[in-house]
Amino acid sequence: MHDDDEPAGHAHDGDGHGHDHGATHLDGMDLRVRALETLLVAKGYVDPAAIDRIVETYEERVGPHIGARVVARAWSDPGFAEALARDATAAVATMGASGRQGEHLVALFDTPEVHHVVVCTLCSCYPWPVLGLPPTWYKSAPYRSRVVREPRAVLAEFGVALPDGTQVRVRDSTAEVRYLVVPMRPPGTEGWNEERLARLVTRDAMIGTGLPLDPAAVDAGGGATA
Repeated sequence: MHDDDEPAGHAHDGDGHGHDHGATHLDGMDLRVRALETLLVAKGYVDPAAIDRIVETYEERVGPHIGARVVARAWSDPGFAEALARDATAAVATMGASGRQGEHLVALFDTPEVHHVVVCTLCSCYPWPVLGLPPTWYKSAPYRSRVVREPRAVLAEFGVALPDGTQVRVRDSTAEVRYLVVPMRPPGTEGWNEERLARLVTRDAMIGTGLPLDPAAVDAGGGATA
């Protein structure tokens, strides 16, 4: 664990955290993936049904939408929040989220005094069952090194500005322990149900490089967890 005044690492490319991907890049990648899949299926190297099961897993059973539900329940259910703080692995398992890369999960609760940020300085350890696959920037050497040395500067590049009195605490994921940040519940959400609250929770907020969405900006059908 590192606080925001501890040294480490090297430089982080300010626009390298993967928030803006051009449509041409995505379209090209999609075409390449589809072409590779077609070739592998045609040669009998992979089973289309197996691919469908993998896609279904990452669309429905793991991913940031699962973590968003966990956070929303912690916001709205004090008993669940206590269970999550005590044993996050067991708590998320009650919601059907468990499996590889999530065996030893720890929940980090943000407060007005402390804001948590997660990194894996050695590789890319990440809680797949609740957040899905890690974003490219999370695995990059610049993020892994610089966020430990100057987390406020890195957070600013993600658009996160914290009060001077808020301490930034950087937690280092390992093969033994992975972290889920529970951001503070936005004001103005009193009476919201879990489904509505979950729309406010972004993937980056659960890593610590973002904040929940503005409730006023989320309409009845909107919201995002990526």
